[in-house]
Amino acid sequence: MTATPIPRPAHRRHIVAAAADPYERGVARGERLRDAVPAAIEVYDRLFALGEVPLEQVRADAERALDVIGGFRPGARAQIEGIAAGSGADLWRIAALNARTEILARSVGVTPGECTTLVRRPTAGTPHPFGVQTWDWHVELSAMWHTVESRGGRHDFAGLTEDGILGKIGVNSAGLALHFNILGHVRDGVGGIPMHVLAAIVLEEAGSVAEAVDLVRSAPVTSSGSFTLFDEHDATLLDLSPAGVFTVGPDEDTFIRTNHFLTARLTADEKSWLYQPDSGERRDFVKARLADGRTVRTSDDLAAVLVTGPDEPGVTCLPDLDKPLGQRWGSLATVALDPVTRTARVLDGTPADLGRREWRVLDATAA
Repeated sequence: MTATPIPRPAHRRHIVAAAADPYERGVARGERLRDAVPAAIEVYDRLFALGEVPLEQVRADAERALDVIGGFRPGARAQIEGIAAGSGADLWRIAALNARTEILARSVGVTPGECTTLVRRPTAGTPHPFGVQTWDWHVELSAMWHTVESRGGRHDFAGLTEDGILGKIGVNSAGLALHFNILGHVRDGVGGIPMHVLAAIVLEEAGSVAEAVDLVRSAPVTSSGSFTLFDEHDATLLDLSPAGVFTVGPDEDTFIRTNHFLTARLTADEKSWLYQPDSGERRDFVKARLADGRTVRTSDDLAAVLVTGPDEPGVTCLPDLDKPLGQRWGSLATVALDPVTRTARVLDGTPADLGRREWRVLDATAA
């Protein structure tokens, strides 16, 4: 295997989209992404084609997803429309980016990415909760994400997302933090709220873990994912699937999430061939590390748990460029969330880059 460092742009985009009107907030994003969105569309077109999803099916799926989004949250649809207008892209193209997880669920040749999330829940011993995750995805998209501040909704939020996509990982001004992993169920598909759009809605609307769980349970869900949600006083991990939304408890004081269901009733219909044995091996590895007596008092300590080498499970993921398109995975970013300070720290690199690269610190409360 040829593990290769991931290419990074010289200047990572940071976008502030501030407007009370959702459409105008989308336009503000789209205008900043006008030069970036075509490249993202081109890579996803290649991935859809590799997965044998015809472009006409992509468009039909995107338009269907957009209708569902509009029925559930008209403001989220308006933001997508604004991104399209601001970037000069066709509306269905931006809708396809936001529904990329659900469209790729049809794929026969493109497997999903892998991410690892750790969240220390608030306890008497650790009153200050915090979380860290790797975001692992196709290395061809390594330049096609940005940090974002979205301001003007019920709550402002800050975090990381892909070009053209409403949300992914972040923290909001009420102190709710959200880490995001993809899971796989045999019934996954288009027809509900796309996972990335739901993540953005949660960050914009929910002021606590309890509010977030209620919101997620109210959403029409036809695909799978995991939200690890935490605020200053509470934390929970959700298994989302077409078969329902289920809560999962922590391992001791830490929620450990990779890419397989932790709810027993969902495992029979899991797409286990996509993630296993890798997902289980990664989870067992970090669980053992956390149990080895090491001190974990800060998000940097937690991020260090995610650093792995050549003979260990690929928690720190470097791409194998000898593999074809669709199989070149890399840890494109590392994200640390703190609900107490309302900050998201984003490292343009893997956990192994700690100390060599600087965190970008985003404040969800700063005007």
